[in-house]
Amino acid sequence: MSPLPGPTGTGTSAARRFTGPPTATARRTAARWPGPAAEAVVGGVRLECPPPRRDDPWLAARLDERVLAWAEEIGLYHGRLERVREAGFGRLAALCYPGVENEDLLMVPARCTLAIWAMDDHYCDDPSLGATPGLLGSRLAAASAVLGRVHLPDRYENAFTAATREDPALEGLRSAVGHLRRITTPDQSERVLHTLRTLFCALAQEATWRATGHRPRVWEYLVNRQANSFLPCMTVIDALDGYRLPADVWARPGVLDAAGTAALAACIANDIYSAAVEEHTFDGDFNLPRAVRDEQRCTPQEALRISAGLHNELMARFHQQREHLAHLGGSELRRFLDGVLDWCAGSLAWHRTAARYHRHSARPDHQPDHQPAHQDKDRT
Repeated sequence: MSPLPGPTGTGTSAARRFTGPPTATARRTAARWPGPAAEAVVGGVRLECPPPRRDDPWLAARLDERVLAWAEEIGLYHGRLERVREAGFGRLAALCYPGVENEDLLMVPARCTLAIWAMDDHYCDDPSLGATPGLLGSRLAAASAVLGRVHLPDRYENAFTAATREDPALEGLRSAVGHLRRITTPDQSERVLHTLRTLFCALAQEATWRATGHRPRVWEYLVNRQANSFLPCMTVIDALDGYRLPADVWARPGVLDAAGTAALAACIANDIYSAAVEEHTFDGDFNLPRAVRDEQRCTPQEALRISAGLHNELMARFHQQREHLAHLGGSELRRFLDGVLDWCAGSLAWHRTAARYHRHSARPDHQPDHQPAHQDKDRT
């Protein structure tokens, strides 16, 4: 045991810093980057992130109803639509893209987020929804095909289309990507789809951990989380805001590093909120506090503090990267990086209140929903 009070090891020095005088750029954005005035979360752990620029409950409620209607039409979470309502993916979109007022545009990331979440539940996590470890590789390959454009002889392409329509997870992905393509240029949509294919690889890696009983080391888990992250949600920021981040700008290593840093920080925040729920649920769930606890043989509370330190270290790094890139790039890049910060702020606010992260049972009883049928205008 360490003689020092509190946790030691990975991430603990970062948990104690985030200090120093603000630069001119930091002062100009003080309202959006409050520094040490962080949000208090599970067990007093503090996460460094600004508050959201918009929290409109009426907009969120309208989007949530539309998301629910779309999920019902697709057939996602059949008989358990309350899980969709509890998640509040419409509210997530309203919080994370504060510069977007058009509800049809906000429905694009809301559908995509639900489609990926549902695929994770239907294919990876929840046997009652059809998750079968032995089928995961085949299903992820089919999902990757849905993201792209298959080029089969007619009779087989028709069979693929029929199979997609019969699988709610694939159909949700197909519908969501179809709406995405309507608002993006080819390079913007391919940017999003590339990050989704990378996410599928990370889901497959998690499946091997489950199948073998492997407990990943912290570095190993974070590498996985770098791919299984919120980066797809961030890559659509420019399209929603009505401008285009040039493909060669997105491809710059510094820009990819900044976006990846912010996406991983947001995932660590997700893990911290998830840890309290997953502690009371299933074997086979992975999160950063659990990996830290296994590796460092510490208490759950210490693991939370270490994880929060890693989050804060990454957010501090992103702030520095964003400031540096602001002096090198054009207005589109500055606008995009501001949007990434907005996304992190909105995501943290959503986690703070989403019902799925504040209950002890992550799988509610399988009670059928009794809701009126919707005439859905969102599904195509």
